[in-house]
Amino acid sequence: MKAHQIYLLLCTILISIFIPIQAQTLISEQEAALPPYTSKPASRSIIRGPIVKWINPKNGIVVSSPFELKVLLESREGVKIDPSSLKVTYLKSPIVDLTPRIQTAVTPNGIELKKAIVPPGSHTIRLTIKDVEGRETNSQITIQVNP
Repeated sequence: MKAHQIYLLLCTILISIFIPIQAQTLISEQEAALPPYTSKPASRSIIRGPIVKWINPKNGIVVSSPFELKVLLESREGVKIDPSSLKVTYLKSPIVDLTPRIQTAVTPNGIELKKAIVPPGSHTIRLTIKDVEGRETNSQITIQVNP
């Protein structure tokens, strides 16, 4: 390696160490105070859309804010995922579209939001994704946040 390449590598490492990761407000206090979502979930049918795995947080695990929000998306039967179909909503009345807030955290494999800020309480989030053949998967999680 040449000296300038080593210098650039060291600068990149130092910057990543000393510049803190920005926290992102996923749900505001005002949104958390909205009335609960009251509609019944849609009936389930066998549809072979993409696989959604909630890596962090897990259902039933209490977290403190900010926390890492990590979701893994996997194709099924080799059919590619349509990233433009991703929609993340907060189930309140009215429903709150969180998709624009997580856009910078979307990766080819899912969502990796390092520091999600969410007020204390119980929050149900729904993720909807389709594959390129139009097969849709809906998955939701209830996140419990410490006061």
